[in-house]
Amino acid sequence: MKDIVILAHFCRDFSETDNGRFMYLCKNLSKDNCVKIITSDFDHGKKKPKDSMTRELPFKVTFLHEPGYSKNVCLKRFYSHFNWGLQLRKYLKSIEKPDVVYCAVPSLTGPYFAAKYCEKNNIKFIVDVQDLWPEAFKMVFNIPVLSALIFSPFKFLANGIYKRADEIVAVSDTYAKRALTVNKKCKETHSVFLGTNLNTFDSYAAANRIEKHDDNLKIGYCGTLGSSYDLTCVIDALEIINNQGLKAPQFIVLGDGPRKDEFEQYAKKKDIDTVFYGRVPYDKMCGILSACDMVVNPITKGAAQSIINKHADYAASGLPVVNTQECEEYRDLVDKYEMGFNCNNNDPRDLAEKVILLMSDEQLRNRMGANARKCAEEKFDRRISYNEIIDIIGAK
Repeated sequence: MKDIVILAHFCRDFSETDNGRFMYLCKNLSKDNCVKIITSDFDHGKKKPKDSMTRELPFKVTFLHEPGYSKNVCLKRFYSHFNWGLQLRKYLKSIEKPDVVYCAVPSLTGPYFAAKYCEKNNIKFIVDVQDLWPEAFKMVFNIPVLSALIFSPFKFLANGIYKRADEIVAVSDTYAKRALTVNKKCKETHSVFLGTNLNTFDSYAAANRIEKHDDNLKIGYCGTLGSSYDLTCVIDALEIINNQGLKAPQFIVLGDGPRKDEFEQYAKKKDIDTVFYGRVPYDKMCGILSACDMVVNPITKGAAQSIINKHADYAASGLPVVNTQECEEYRDLVDKYEMGFNCNNNDPRDLAEKVILLMSDEQLRNRMGANARKCAEEKFDRRISYNEIIDIIGAK
């Protein structure tokens, strides 16, 4: 039995419907090991302190205090993360040394202190690259020369974490390769998509599925409503379809974020039939999404995202995807499995053309949807893919 510490700044709520990567790992690793997870007491999604946890779990959860912030990109957030990192450094010094530290990146300050702690104490240190910082922030604040100077401390921290890793896990090959550029210890990396548990998804979808009462098609989106997601392009594409005398699919939007009001007003201005559900529990989301006829993945030009949460849920739903994301890794998946169409980025006319193709051919929708489900079974099912992570953590 190993003493395993999992560091994950951004965790979900550990509820019955928590479908997060770390909940899954903790539950499975705790069957044969002593597992502790250290996270923040601040809910990044809701931008407020987390609710008290009362349910018993087979692993220990430690919430370290974080001041919090109101916006995804602001100075207060950077201070909040720095403060959490200081709390983590202090806490690590107070506990018995574990055998393994499995550390999610980002954030950066806490993982940097953890990397140095593991190096000093000869503890196996495994990183799990969830996103690329500061690359993701540069998309929002991208001023030549100035941005490079402002974010240079973040790059220093990221490189310091990556180079100290004994094993590199990442949610995509794209992210894994970034970490490997500064790491001289690892000969190989492990790309394990965020994924989902297909049995869980299917049971939630069946229990919460919304029955259709008309023949109107629906196009679904789930995720954050922020600067990285180009919902205006989708709305423009649906307007083009309407202007051609066709009835555009109803746009189903699941999620919340800083641009929610902006997107709502834009859809109203363009007179597009749109339903904004806001943030819904994962089980409800599975049901609503599965009732759609197609899904859309509209990622802004230059965004740092690669393989993300919604890709797993889209594939699991068995629906064809229309994709504007530039990431070659995901575009290759769409092409390889023939599970939808890749579109030009920020090109509503091209997006409209691909949506019309799916609207007009039910057999095509069904075939591409079946291919999407096949992709989910082969690439996104945690029951299979996460065994690789569990083996890495458990290895000597």
